[in-house]
Amino acid sequence: MLDLQLGELTAAGPDGVDEALGLVAGFDGALAHGFARIGEEPAAALAALAGAMAGGPLGERAIEAVDKVIAGSIGDEHLAVLAGARAALTGAVHDALLARLDTALGRERAPWEAASATGAVPPGSAPATGAAPSGAAPATGAEIPANLLAGCRAWLRELAIAGWRGVDHDVVAPSDQAIEALLAVPALRGLAVLLDGLAAELRASCPVGTMDRLPARRWGDLWTRGVLLSRSGPWHGGAEPVSGRLLILGADVHEHATVIRVQVHGILEPAGGGQARLVRTGVAAAKVDTIVGPAVWRLMSGHPVLLGALAGHRALDLTDMPLLPGGDLVWHDDRAAAGEEADPFTTARVLLGAAQAAPVPPLDRHPVRIAEPVLVEGYKVDGGTLELGGSRIELDLDRLPTGTPLTPELVAASSACLGLVRWDGRWLLQPLAVQATVKKKPVTAHTGDWALGPTDPKVVKAEAKAGDAVAVLRERAGRLLRK
Repeated sequence: MLDLQLGELTAAGPDGVDEALGLVAGFDGALAHGFARIGEEPAAALAALAGAMAGGPLGERAIEAVDKVIAGSIGDEHLAVLAGARAALTGAVHDALLARLDTALGRERAPWEAASATGAVPPGSAPATGAAPSGAAPATGAEIPANLLAGCRAWLRELAIAGWRGVDHDVVAPSDQAIEALLAVPALRGLAVLLDGLAAELRASCPVGTMDRLPARRWGDLWTRGVLLSRSGPWHGGAEPVSGRLLILGADVHEHATVIRVQVHGILEPAGGGQARLVRTGVAAAKVDTIVGPAVWRLMSGHPVLLGALAGHRALDLTDMPLLPGGDLVWHDDRAAAGEEADPFTTARVLLGAAQAAPVPPLDRHPVRIAEPVLVEGYKVDGGTLELGGSRIELDLDRLPTGTPLTPELVAASSACLGLVRWDGRWLLQPLAVQATVKKKPVTAHTGDWALGPTDPKVVKAEAKAGDAVAVLRERAGRLLRK
């Protein structure tokens, strides 16, 4: 349990993390500068990246790719190798941090089985020495149009040549056609959304050369993932149908101006017995920036069974629900049925310690993707920091969604917390639910409590006064379509 091992988790280390991230930062600096005009410092950073691959599967290829880029011969295969080298470093950091977290929690994690998928390994996806094995196959046997992937690679190559500092509207504009074509192919929509997000950020920042500070690490992450995915399409492996009881732990709500996504963490008890497994599932919907707060839940009304389980704290009985090798359920509302009431805190106290964690797919091995469910009890909160047994961990209160009853004030008054442990240069705990005492009365709040609408009378009254923005926008959209 985390409450017994918090000191071990937050101790210094692991060794090599700072050095690996320093190499990544050097590469990101070179990418910001642009590969069309490599100077001494960017060239040294690229050479250091290649040197880190020595002795591993990418060793010789990384050296060759750096030599070609410095010489001005920039091909897709060279960029794929460099992207693979960068991904190997962030993957190695991820592995070290996740191993530290699993040890602190006493959590068992299933190994990644390359045999769980078929097909070739995408160029550049091999790990650094000591990292977990890489290689997963396309998520579907459907034919992936090679010309669409080539169009993506062409745009990503232009970004690398220009560098972030050289990006203007003329450099961003060619992405529109490639992204539109990708959206028409279901298997490539993930890549389309990734590139669309990168293009939107670049477009909003144009001309990038005038920016005081660049989000170089973030853009480097998006560019790297885009390059690797555009080699062969999606690579998360094939799904297996699973049946059993899903016990929900909590909901992580990601709200942006144009999309709302809810990722539900839970424990799956397989039908017929077997070890309980930690799983996730997610649903999303497009939105406009005027839809905020509790109203965002109405955008996901197409998933009534899942939303009802969140709001009512109920278990779900699953039948042949697709489960990807990385522990993600591909949600189908018609393959789930509401079960009995199941308190998430009770679920965590009884089952979380023994549940097996899922392996991490190769391209998902990145520190920012660490989000492990934990239960912490008997602590005190002091100024946004949780303190327990002389050890401390910072609370990630910036991630608290606006459309839920879970507030910073309740977190501060709490003594039990269901949350996600994350890493962003330091360990953080993101609350998903808390048990607190307010005015001498016990209070429990979960991020999914308002999945079927707010239950706080004050919030209900305020929403009624403001009007239903979702209904208004849907009515207007329907009117436009009828014309």
